[in-house]
Amino acid sequence: MIKTDILIIGAGPTGLFAVFEAGLLKLKCHLIDALPQPGGQCSEIYPKKPIYDIPGFPEVLAGDLVTNLMKQIEPFQPGFTLGERADTIEKLDDGSFIVTTDKGTKHHAPIVAIAGGLGSFEPRKPPIDRLSDFEDKGVEYIIRDPELYRDKNVVISGGGDSALDWSIFLTDVAKSVTLIHRRNEFRGALDSVEKVQELKNLGKIELITPAEVVGLVGNDKLEEVVIKQGAEVFNRECDHFIPLFGLAPKLGPIADWGLEIEKNAIKVNNALDYQTNIPGIYAIGDVNTYPGKLKLILCGFHEATLMCQSAYQRIFPDKRYVMKYTTVGGVEGFDGSKKEAPKAVVKSID
Repeated sequence: MIKTDILIIGAGPTGLFAVFEAGLLKLKCHLIDALPQPGGQCSEIYPKKPIYDIPGFPEVLAGDLVTNLMKQIEPFQPGFTLGERADTIEKLDDGSFIVTTDKGTKHHAPIVAIAGGLGSFEPRKPPIDRLSDFEDKGVEYIIRDPELYRDKNVVISGGGDSALDWSIFLTDVAKSVTLIHRRNEFRGALDSVEKVQELKNLGKIELITPAEVVGLVGNDKLEEVVIKQGAEVFNRECDHFIPLFGLAPKLGPIADWGLEIEKNAIKVNNALDYQTNIPGIYAIGDVNTYPGKLKLILCGFHEATLMCQSAYQRIFPDKRYVMKYTTVGGVEGFDGSKKEAPKAVVKSID
């Protein structure tokens, strides 16, 4: 049985930052995540994509953001159960919870904070014969390491931001990049659409619209894709086919925990502390919903901060917490380390 003060389900940016805020309150955290490493979508789906709306960082790669968050929480020594999915929850007579994973690992805590992002993700796959035969043999649904496509012939399908952004990015990596979309219009950001058009004019991207990939050719690995454009059907040499039609989020077993769900998200009380309809269970980050909700990382950071303050009051109802700014009190880790706040300099005036 793993015991902790706050059990965080989801080790994405919001869950990781919650560890820091809890640590300032001397609360210990343990995190559960179905992925094999911390970071959530930032690590698993787009570690090399830049993020532009993190305060203080004009631009930061998603993977680097996770690295920085992990370094920030080091002094608070969080525990991790990775590669396991939170499966069941039991509320005990004293109001605390036992959460058991799909592999049988049990966790006991007075507070549960669900920070599972949009839940688990499954790629939306196009209806192409033998598609599964070529998975990991030339067909990928997520780009994890762009170097895999170095000097390769890459075909991307899709009309959203991911298809546009990766087509642009891979022009400096791949031997050739072909972008296929079933419509002439794209759903992505206007500047990305304009950039693709510019690269097309420069001969760096081949743009085929309106069209779609209808077949795959190869033996042990993918060799060609079959493209249908109007009445014309033709083959194109291809080492990697990447259909980017989005990911379908699912809450998974959490949806059966008795929480109030609205449109695949957990309803919370945002007027107070982001607590769910079950006292002691909170939901922070993209997994929650409330009037005016914005699915932004910085909003998740804010929600994590208020959640930790509320959690402290639940765990220690008789204690009065006096907030101290880190610029005044510094940061004291559970390992005895301390980052001192700068001391005020007192000088007399002659």
